[in-house]
Amino acid sequence: MPLRKRLLNLTVLSSVCFGCANATVYGPVISANFPDPDILVTPNVTYAYATNSGNINIQVATSYDNGTTWTLLDGVDALPDVGPWATVNSTWAPDVIDRGDGTFVMYYAAESPSQQTHCVGAATSTNPLGPYTPQTQPIACQTAGGGAIDPAGFQDVDGQRYIVYKVDGSSLGGGGPCGNANGEYSTPIMLQMMEEDALTPTGDPVQILDRESQDAMSSLIPQTATNTDLYDVAYATAPSVSGPYTRASSPLLETGDDNLTGPGGATPTPDGTFMVFHATVNFSPLTRYMYTATISWNDTAMSV
Repeated sequence: MPLRKRLLNLTVLSSVCFGCANATVYGPVISANFPDPDILVTPNVTYAYATNSGNINIQVATSYDNGTTWTLLDGVDALPDVGPWATVNSTWAPDVIDRGDGTFVMYYAAESPSQQTHCVGAATSTNPLGPYTPQTQPIACQTAGGGAIDPAGFQDVDGQRYIVYKVDGSSLGGGGPCGNANGEYSTPIMLQMMEEDALTPTGDPVQILDRESQDAMSSLIPQTATNTDLYDVAYATAPSVSGPYTRASSPLLETGDDNLTGPGGATPTPDGTFMVFHATVNFSPLTRYMYTATISWNDTAMSV
């Protein structure tokens, strides 16, 4: 995927974090290019989904031992049809939720020819493996800001559904490895309230975090470009989904921790005790393997 993606990803935990964690890292558990992994836990199988690779729009892997060992399902595409608004081979950062009524909802970012940016869309399936059927229109594009990427679904304790996504200001230019070295373009994280179907946005999105903001709900945030070893995972906490957010004083994972290089793209399970993430094993071509980590919580700071 293009290097500009995921400069500041947000993956929201299933409940507001009032505590923080220690994590034990395992892996790689998938020794193949499997970037920006997402995790879905079902009663018998744990699933992981990842950004496009080759002709596969959304990759899928399965685990039958609660995420200890994984099998990448070669040739399986969870999203063979990316939707009439999008083009193939540029499908990023999937996030799958169980809607609770026998339907699974996948959020993803894909290139929109009409907008000439990435937009965030949604697709549904009654089988976690797919195939997922896309909606006919995207949820958000944020065209003027550079596009919308890196979606994540969340259901608050009161049942209200949301998604968060990043506005990809880095796609507009500015130099440097991330394409936005001079900071000319904003890359805010937006919170969008959703209807009960988890597909229909309601109201206007609100900004909850930007790379220069000190207002940072619990989140895992890669902080720089994917093509450097400065890529890391940070987090922020808040008493409610709408904030205000407080950034942690240090990253959760960074280069050198557990012999990792450029860890990022982290997604936790709904209970916040386990997560998947990628780390870089080769910069040319850019190749990122999947790792896992167990998390224990202690007050309001996460650590590894």
